Amino acid sequence: MEGTKPVNKKLAAALSGGAVLVLALSGCTSGSGAVDDKLGSWAKQVCESVQPQAKKIAAASSAIQKETSDNSAPEQVRKTDSQAFRDMADAYKAIGAAVQRAGAPEVDNGATKQKNAVKELNDISTAYGDLQKQVDGLDTKDQAKFADGLKGIATKLDTLSQSGNDALKELEAGDVGKAMSQQASCKSASASASPTAA
Repeated sequence: MEGTKPVNKKLAAALSGGAVLVLALSGCTSGSGAVDDKLGSWAKQVCESVQPQAKKIAAASSAIQKETSDNSAPEQVRKTDSQAFRDMADAYKAIGAAVQRAGAPEVDNGATKQKNAVKELNDISTAYGDLQKQVDGLDTKDQAKFADGLKGIATKLDTLSQSGNDALKELEAGDVGKAMSQQASCKSASASASPTAA
């Protein structure tokens, strides 16, 4: 029988993949050259909103990873994971709202790229909210059942971290990425969202 510890390790590994999504939006692409002022102020607005959310996502990821290194009781694991998923759902929703507020960047198909990125961020937020509900519903009395439930969540989380940040990549391609890479707040957002080794 697999205990909760190795399973929660899988959860942590899958979760660190999720931090990559934030990197897509935090302008970690290297870009040099002059950037249009309007695009520069758009990037500044988005980056400054993303930074605190990237920290929140990194903290949630660390909390789950900490539970994997301790011999935590199932109740504690459930509580920590539930809070982490809630925080991540809130963070992605806030990033989506920030991109929405910033308006469309002045690039080709800017409005479409913005709309797609906002939808993607909201979908990710909903997915983390669903994972929270799943964790909350796990039976902590039966360790084997609990481990099985966590395994299912780890699989979903893995899929989530692999899936669609295509719209985000699309949004920050070209001049937008260049503008974002020149923002100090984006550089620190990508640093705080970098997954830590499990």
